[in-house]
Amino acid sequence: MERKRSREERERVGGDHPPPPPPRSSGRPLPPPPPLSARGLPAPPPRARFQPVDREKTCPLLLRVFTKIGGHHTQEDFSLRGKEPKDEVQIYTWMDATLRELTDLVKEVSPAARRRDAKLSFAVVYPDKNGRMQVKKVGETFSNANKRRLDDNKALAEIYFQIGDYLDVSIE
Repeated sequence: MERKRSREERERVGGDHPPPPPPRSSGRPLPPPPPLSARGLPAPPPRARFQPVDREKTCPLLLRVFTKIGGHHTQEDFSLRGKEPKDEVQIYTWMDATLRELTDLVKEVSPAARRRDAKLSFAVVYPDKNGRMQVKKVGETFSNANKRRLDDNKALAEIYFQIGDYLDVSIE
Protein backbone atom coordinates (compact mmCIF):
# COMPACT_ATOMS: atom_id res chain seq x y z
CA MET A 1 0.00 0.00 0.00
CA GLU A 2 1.26 3.43 -0.93
CA ARG A 3 1.81 5.78 1.96
CA LYS A 4 0.86 9.44 1.90
CA ARG A 5 3.77 11.77 1.22
CA SER A 6 4.63 14.50 3.65
CA ARG A 7 4.43 18.11 2.62
CA GLU A 8 8.22 18.40 2.29
CA GLU A 9 8.36 15.34 0.02
CA ARG A 10 5.60 16.72 -2.21
CA GLU A 11 7.35 20.09 -2.61
CA ARG A 12 10.67 18.39 -3.37
CA VAL A 13 9.13 16.10 -6.01
CA GLY A 14 6.96 18.75 -7.60
CA GLY A 15 3.71 19.14 -5.74
CA ASP A 16 0.57 17.06 -5.85
CA HIS A 17 0.80 16.37 -9.58
CA PRO A 18 0.06 12.80 -10.55
CA PRO A 19 2.95 10.72 -11.82
CA PRO A 20 3.49 10.66 -15.62
CA PRO A 21 1.45 8.05 -17.48
CA PRO A 22 3.14 4.72 -18.10
CA PRO A 23 4.52 4.10 -21.60
CA ARG A 24 2.15 2.66 -24.21
CA SER A 25 1.73 -1.06 -23.98
CA SER A 26 2.35 -1.59 -27.70
CA GLY A 27 5.81 -0.07 -27.47
CA ARG A 28 5.21 2.08 -30.56
CA PRO A 29 5.71 5.84 -30.29
CA LEU A 30 2.76 8.17 -30.65
CA PRO A 31 2.14 9.54 -34.15
CA PRO A 32 3.45 13.07 -34.78
CA PRO A 33 0.95 15.91 -34.39
CA PRO A 34 -0.70 17.11 -37.62
CA PRO A 35 1.23 19.83 -39.49
CA LEU A 36 0.14 23.42 -38.99
CA SER A 37 -0.63 25.89 -41.74
CA ALA A 38 0.94 29.34 -41.93
CA ARG A 39 -1.84 30.68 -39.68
CA GLY A 40 -1.17 28.10 -36.97
CA LEU A 41 -4.28 26.08 -37.79
CA PRO A 42 -4.25 22.39 -38.72
CA ALA A 43 -3.42 22.00 -42.40
CA PRO A 44 -6.37 21.02 -44.62
CA PRO A 45 -6.40 17.46 -45.93
CA PRO A 46 -4.80 17.02 -49.34
CA ARG A 47 -7.20 17.64 -52.22
CA ALA A 48 -8.47 14.48 -53.78
CA ARG A 49 -7.51 14.14 -57.41
CA PHE A 50 -10.62 14.37 -59.56
CA GLN A 51 -11.74 11.38 -61.58
CA PRO A 52 -11.38 11.78 -65.35
CA VAL A 53 -14.63 11.70 -67.28
CA ASP A 54 -15.50 9.12 -69.92
CA ARG A 55 -16.31 11.60 -72.65
CA GLU A 56 -18.04 8.93 -74.75
CA LYS A 57 -20.58 8.14 -72.02
CA THR A 58 -20.89 11.46 -70.16
CA CYS A 59 -23.03 14.30 -71.41
CA PRO A 60 -21.06 17.58 -71.75
CA LEU A 61 -21.97 20.72 -69.84
CA LEU A 62 -22.57 24.19 -71.24
CA LEU A 63 -19.75 26.50 -70.22
CA ARG A 64 -20.44 30.21 -70.65
CA VAL A 65 -17.11 31.98 -71.22
CA PHE A 66 -16.87 35.78 -71.21
CA THR A 67 -13.73 37.28 -72.76
CA LYS A 68 -12.31 40.77 -72.28
CA ILE A 69 -9.12 42.35 -73.54
CA GLY A 70 -6.97 44.04 -70.88
CA GLY A 71 -8.54 42.76 -67.67
CA HIS A 72 -11.30 40.76 -66.05
CA HIS A 73 -14.92 41.83 -65.92
CA THR A 74 -16.07 43.17 -62.55
CA GLN A 75 -18.65 41.46 -60.38
CA GLU A 76 -21.05 44.32 -61.19
CA ASP A 77 -20.94 43.24 -64.86
CA PHE A 78 -22.60 39.98 -63.78
CA SER A 79 -24.95 41.42 -61.13
CA LEU A 80 -28.14 41.29 -63.24
CA ARG A 81 -29.21 37.92 -64.60
CA GLY A 82 -29.79 38.19 -68.35
CA LYS A 83 -27.62 41.35 -68.57
CA GLU A 84 -24.24 39.59 -68.70
CA PRO A 85 -21.48 41.03 -70.90
CA LYS A 86 -21.99 40.70 -74.66
CA ASP A 87 -18.63 39.07 -75.49
CA GLU A 88 -19.76 35.54 -74.65
CA VAL A 89 -18.56 32.24 -76.05
CA GLN A 90 -20.61 29.12 -75.32
CA ILE A 91 -18.59 25.92 -75.12
CA TYR A 92 -19.81 22.38 -74.55
CA THR A 93 -17.18 20.56 -72.52
CA TRP A 94 -16.62 18.26 -69.53
CA MET A 95 -15.45 18.78 -65.95
CA ASP A 96 -12.04 17.31 -66.77
CA ALA A 97 -11.33 19.93 -69.46
CA THR A 98 -8.04 21.70 -68.75
CA LEU A 99 -7.26 25.40 -69.02
CA ARG A 100 -5.00 24.52 -71.98
CA GLU A 101 -7.97 22.97 -73.83
CA LEU A 102 -10.09 26.02 -73.06
CA THR A 103 -7.28 28.33 -74.20
CA ASP A 104 -7.23 26.58 -77.59
CA LEU A 105 -11.02 26.93 -77.90
CA VAL A 106 -10.93 30.64 -77.02
CA LYS A 107 -8.17 31.16 -79.60
CA GLU A 108 -10.52 29.84 -82.30
CA VAL A 109 -13.02 32.67 -81.73
CA SER A 110 -10.89 35.56 -80.44
CA PRO A 111 -8.22 37.06 -82.72
CA ALA A 112 -6.55 38.83 -79.76
CA ALA A 113 -5.96 35.46 -78.09
CA ARG A 114 -4.06 34.20 -81.14
CA ARG A 115 -1.15 36.61 -80.70
CA ARG A 116 2.13 34.82 -79.92
CA ASP A 117 2.67 36.80 -76.71
CA ALA A 118 -0.95 36.72 -75.50
CA LYS A 119 -1.54 35.72 -71.90
CA LEU A 120 -4.97 34.43 -70.87
CA SER A 121 -6.06 34.80 -67.26
CA PHE A 122 -9.00 32.65 -66.10
CA ALA A 123 -11.47 33.50 -63.34
CA VAL A 124 -14.53 31.63 -62.11
CA VAL A 125 -17.67 33.73 -61.70
CA TYR A 126 -20.02 32.23 -59.11
CA PRO A 127 -22.78 33.37 -56.74
CA ASP A 128 -21.81 33.70 -53.07
CA LYS A 129 -24.13 32.64 -50.25
CA ASN A 130 -25.99 35.97 -50.53
CA GLY A 131 -26.53 35.62 -54.28
CA ARG A 132 -23.97 38.26 -55.31
CA MET A 133 -21.65 37.23 -58.12
CA GLN A 134 -17.98 36.83 -57.18
CA VAL A 135 -15.03 36.78 -59.60
CA LYS A 136 -12.15 34.59 -58.41
CA LYS A 137 -8.94 34.27 -60.42
CA VAL A 138 -7.95 30.61 -60.84
CA GLY A 139 -5.09 30.43 -63.35
CA GLU A 140 -3.14 31.77 -66.32
CA THR A 141 -2.00 30.30 -69.61
CA PHE A 142 -0.06 31.53 -72.60
CA SER A 143 -1.52 31.51 -76.10
CA ASN A 144 1.69 29.96 -77.40
CA ALA A 145 1.60 26.25 -76.52
CA ASN A 146 5.41 26.19 -76.26
CA LYS A 147 5.26 28.44 -73.20
CA ARG A 148 3.82 26.03 -70.65
CA ARG A 149 2.62 26.99 -67.18
CA LEU A 150 1.58 24.88 -64.23
CA ASP A 151 -1.97 26.15 -64.66
CA ASP A 152 -2.20 24.58 -68.14
CA ASN A 153 -3.10 21.22 -66.61
CA LYS A 154 -5.69 22.48 -64.13
CA ALA A 155 -9.08 20.95 -64.84
CA LEU A 156 -12.43 22.63 -64.21
CA ALA A 157 -13.08 20.19 -61.37
CA GLU A 158 -9.76 21.14 -59.72
CA ILE A 159 -10.60 24.85 -59.67
CA TYR A 160 -13.91 24.07 -57.91
CA PHE A 161 -15.97 24.97 -60.96
CA GLN A 162 -19.62 23.97 -60.56
CA ILE A 163 -22.18 23.56 -63.30
CA GLY A 164 -23.91 26.93 -63.71
CA ASP A 165 -20.81 29.01 -62.93
CA TYR A 166 -19.30 31.24 -65.62
CA LEU A 167 -15.70 31.52 -66.75
CA ASP A 168 -14.21 34.98 -67.29
CA VAL A 169 -11.11 35.17 -69.49
CA SER A 170 -8.86 38.22 -69.58
CA ILE A 171 -6.67 38.46 -72.70
CA GLU A 172 -3.52 40.52 -72.19
